[in-house]
Amino acid sequence: MCVRLLALTASIASGAIVTAILAQSLSSSSAQTRSRYLVEYTASGDLILPKDFHEWVYVGSPLTPNALNGGNANFPEFHNVYIEPGSYETYKRTNVFPEGTILFKELQLALPAENPDGSRAEPSGRGYFPGPWNGADATVKDSKRYADTGGWGYYNFNHHEPKAPTAKVRAKEECAYCHIANAKKDEVWTQFYPLLDK
Repeated sequence: MCVRLLALTASIASGAIVTAILAQSLSSSSAQTRSRYLVEYTASGDLILPKDFHEWVYVGSPLTPNALNGGNANFPEFHNVYIEPGSYETYKRTNVFPEGTILFKELQLALPAENPDGSRAEPSGRGYFPGPWNGADATVKDSKRYADTGGWGYYNFNHHEPKAPTAKVRAKEECAYCHIANAKKDEVWTQFYPLLDK
């Protein structure tokens, strides 16, 4: 009886260990092969506003308020930047933005200023605080499609709300020229995003 009980216990324990190892293996495998959100275009070539971008990997929020830029900043909002999760997984492994990478920048106005420098007082202290959404921009890596702009296409979904459902690619002199001249890595402002600055 004792021998049967020990054999049964060993058999159950072995099964539990195999199940745990298999579950861990499947979990690791699915994390490494996360499916990518693929870029969507209209029949005429306009970029379709990416879906569920708030669920993407958040990389940072630079802020250039009007009050610190002579009253006329080019982008007077928080720039909440996200990268498509599957692209980020590849970037973490390779330190290269893969073809099809989408970076999405949602613009968010600062709450109205109470002080000459554009800041205001809130319970946490004096500073700049996010207010309403104010449109969005996106950039897509495709070396063939955007060969004239260094392999990235730049799009604007309005600089106001609501966001446009589609956007046309911007001319080089509107966006790409600045990224080409000033962005740290592959036309991406990695110097502002520690998560990407590797």
